[in-house]
Amino acid sequence: MPLYWVLKKFDALTPHQLYAILQLRNAVFVVEQNCVFQDADDKDQDSYHLMGFQEEKLVAYTRLLPPGLSYPQASIGRVVTSPTVRRSGAGRELMAQSIHEVFNLFGHGPIKIGAQLYLKQFYESFGFVQTGEPYLEDGIKHIYMLKE
Repeated sequence: MPLYWVLKKFDALTPHQLYAILQLRNAVFVVEQNCVFQDADDKDQDSYHLMGFQEEKLVAYTRLLPPGLSYPQASIGRVVTSPTVRRSGAGRELMAQSIHEVFNLFGHGPIKIGAQLYLKQFYESFGFVQTGEPYLEDGIKHIYMLKE
């Protein structure tokens, strides 16, 4: 079943969309990955939110951050797909759409991400390159990656 995409600034999100975003992020990052962390980090308000829906259900999401908010470069964060769409290509579609939207919003400059180490090859397939050594964040190994 195809996904349809909605991109909104924080202030344009409906309460139902915001709830769905927080629910998906918590279901995966907190419950599934057993990672207790402060998800509400005051960056959502200055970011764009890319939502992938299957019918009316949010199943894929990223947060698109402008240059200067997390890093000097634009960034893609909170990359998450619902377990119901994994292995369907939804994650690849999500990243391709996210990169496209970052370029539309912020220009064709570099994109920096903090990626979970086990997803290194996935991000490399989109042109991201590891920069620096692995680091521990919330008990999970991460690496910084840059797409020039």
